[in-house]
Amino acid sequence: MTATAAGSPGPSPTTVPPAVETVLAFVNTRADGSGRRELFGDGDSFAAWLAERDEFAGETVVTDADAAVARELRDALVTVLLAHSGDEEGLGESLQRAERHLRRVGSLYPLATVVTAGGAELASPQTGVPGVFGTVLAAVTTLAQSGDWGRVKACRNPPCHFGFLDRTRNGGGLYCSTGCGSQVSMRRHRRRQRRGGGAPSEA
Repeated sequence: MTATAAGSPGPSPTTVPPAVETVLAFVNTRADGSGRRELFGDGDSFAAWLAERDEFAGETVVTDADAAVARELRDALVTVLLAHSGDEEGLGESLQRAERHLRRVGSLYPLATVVTAGGAELASPQTGVPGVFGTVLAAVTTLAQSGDWGRVKACRNPPCHFGFLDRTRNGGGLYCSTGCGSQVSMRRHRRRQRRGGGAPSEA
């Protein structure tokens, strides 16, 4: 699936900030019932995914428990990205739980400032799996500081919820692809027909 906002041209991979790539790589690991498989199902699958990602320092020894922690962090981030897509009111308590979980994670995997002649950045001082989670949090923090965090969203088309960078001019993208946008429009149309032409409800 192409990670673009509906109605906007897909950005060249070279134009996507590294922090965005890190966050999207992490959140787009969940199964969706439409062909995407769960990549954090157990320690072996989590380790295989890490081995393919240079930003996480390659191969890392992980356990099934580590994979479960990764799923919890990922799912909390997806909930926040859904809020970025305008679904904050509909998420309700689940968003509050996600934010509480992310605060706990932030205290478990603190970040350190790395200063060089070229500038300063946040990075995880930890290694192994804790370093992986810290790297994800560092990427989120970088995006928040740059003002781009709100444009990293999750598709509003359930059960897709694929993470994408909204490149629309007004930041109003809701779906990861025109295909998902069309599916939502079709469902609304069918609901209106069943209700005899009543007002559409939000997907």
